[in-house]
Amino acid sequence: MWYARLSIPGKLRGHLNTFSIFLFVALCVMLLAPSGQGFQYEFNKGKPWQYELLTAPYDFPIYKGDAELRLEQDSIRQAMKPVYTYDREVMASMLNQLKDAYDANLSTSIPHRYFAYVQSQLRRLYIGGLIGLTDQLERRAEGRLEVQLLDEDNVLTRVPLTRFYTLKEAYEQIYDNAPEGIDREVLSQMNISKYLKENILYSEALSQKMLQEELGKLSRSTGLVQQGERIIDRGEIITPHTHNILRSLRLEQEKRMGGAQSRIINSGVLMSTMIMLLILGMYLILFCTNFMREIKNVLFLACALLLFIGLTELNADYEWFNGHIIPYVVLPIMIRTFFDSHTALITYLCCILCSALFVSEPLYFIIIQLMAGLVAIINLQSLTSRGQLIRAAFMVYIAYSITSISMVLLRDGTIGSEYWIVQLYYAINLIFLTFTYILVFVVEKLFGYVSNVSLVELSDMNAPLLRELSEVAPGTFQHSLQVSILCTEAALKVGADVQLIRTGALYHDIGKIRNPSYFTENQGVVNPHLSLTCDESASIIIRHVSDGIAMAQKHNLPPQVIEFIRTHHGRGLTKYFYNTYCNEHPGQEVDPTPFTYPGPNPSTKETGILMLADAVEASSRSLKEHTEQGIRQLINRIIDSIVAEGLLNDTPLTFRDIKTIKEVFYNKIRTMYHSRITYPEKQK
Repeated sequence: MWYARLSIPGKLRGHLNTFSIFLFVALCVMLLAPSGQGFQYEFNKGKPWQYELLTAPYDFPIYKGDAELRLEQDSIRQAMKPVYTYDREVMASMLNQLKDAYDANLSTSIPHRYFAYVQSQLRRLYIGGLIGLTDQLERRAEGRLEVQLLDEDNVLTRVPLTRFYTLKEAYEQIYDNAPEGIDREVLSQMNISKYLKENILYSEALSQKMLQEELGKLSRSTGLVQQGERIIDRGEIITPHTHNILRSLRLEQEKRMGGAQSRIINSGVLMSTMIMLLILGMYLILFCTNFMREIKNVLFLACALLLFIGLTELNADYEWFNGHIIPYVVLPIMIRTFFDSHTALITYLCCILCSALFVSEPLYFIIIQLMAGLVAIINLQSLTSRGQLIRAAFMVYIAYSITSISMVLLRDGTIGSEYWIVQLYYAINLIFLTFTYILVFVVEKLFGYVSNVSLVELSDMNAPLLRELSEVAPGTFQHSLQVSILCTEAALKVGADVQLIRTGALYHDIGKIRNPSYFTENQGVVNPHLSLTCDESASIIIRHVSDGIAMAQKHNLPPQVIEFIRTHHGRGLTKYFYNTYCNEHPGQEVDPTPFTYPGPNPSTKETGILMLADAVEASSRSLKEHTEQGIRQLINRIIDSIVAEGLLNDTPLTFRDIKTIKEVFYNKIRTMYHSRITYPEKQK
């Protein structure tokens, strides 16, 4: 039985796959490691320094703060004058156009003095400079009264903005300055606006270049701390000046985190993560053999670990949000939903220890997260409804609040007003936790799992298939109930999945709904098999397996439950009809194939127990007297026959398990069929 499941090379291959997956996770953790992880101090302005005396490890500048640097940069931008260029080609071009137009069309109708006047006015205005109205309005809106003008010698000169004319102002100047003898109506015939064009042009490229040059000259430091200089000692209050020095030290250390030093730190991250994942892998191999049978379980753990550790690293590097928002407790809740509490706890502990490498206060982080995770696992010891997930989320919030308050009091001796924002973060964390039941559904579909919650819901007697079974085949329904009782008790004794086997037992015979009267427990006075041959009857009996699988798939039952339907007879024989056929054809070699169930044989503890319980419960109904000796003999005969036929060879059941199962069946069947006292009739 158990020794036929896996060969040694197969086990080793599975273990190597496990460690390969965990090694991949460790490499991803190393690659995602934040750039500033080498600075080991946490400090806050106005708080006491919690570490030993700190001196400068090397010379480093005192960097200006972001606000101070931004203020100085804004001052430079405000003081910087926009740069304009003087386009001399514009005046020459416009004057030439005016002369050509006058010579060609206007000289016969307009006196020459008009042309000379307009020409002199245009020359005067262009020398002064014409600027666009939009540019002038923008400069005035910015409060700039001067601009820088780049002349033909590439010399910048500050020029008042009022020196320049807009096109409208230039047009009005020509009309307003007209001397006596210049008729404005005749002047308008020259279409003066056609020869007005901006020659003072804003140069964005030059303006930005000069601005960047000035910003580049800005010093980013306000002083220098020399190597060995005292910075701060334990218990001293972190003043704004000291805070800036500590911040500068951190920035300088991050700048130096390159080359060989960066590789050394990344190696430390890889080794630390790999050691913790190695311990997790060894625990799973030694104590969770059922868990390790499927590689998808290891992949599920690896994905979950990488999700939370990677999110911690990215947030530590980019500071997208406060770390208290990350719902780490989702990890143990998810694992507990599909597996056991011990696996959930050891995996969660590994996740928290790895994540603590990248947070600012690791001890504070570990204690708070560990308390919250323990509360979640304790509240989910018997997971039977989705409402328990919501209740566990609220209990986790309470654990977060109480533990964080105690840690703040222990660290600071008081609760400051800034602490209460942390409670808001925990409330957001609670919102994420309450949606865990949705995530459970997603994981069920992605990895093909079935949670205890889903199994409890399926085993509800009001479930569509079970209700139909109780109405159409009440005898089979009672048989399924009795089998589930036997299976549940046996599973408890041999360490099998109780909820899974209970649900599987309730559904294992649903295929009998199609032809209920052909099964003894549902028959009345008439037996329809009397009009059929043995092989025809066997075909109908065998068909309840395929019918059950089809019905289960139609109703979207999980594959784990369908496996009970498929394997509860394995490759066994319909012995009643096979033996009857053999007796009717003495001396003839009978082909057992028409009388054999399609299988396959059971391959898990749960399906193996169901096969035994199904056969024993059905046979126990044939006993005329349910004596202790008769029940024990029946159980031994049925189970020993199944074992001898090799139907349990693919299961991990041991001979010790078989002995335990026999004893459980004996006690349960004896109780089911216990004799009752006869009630006396009332004498008249």
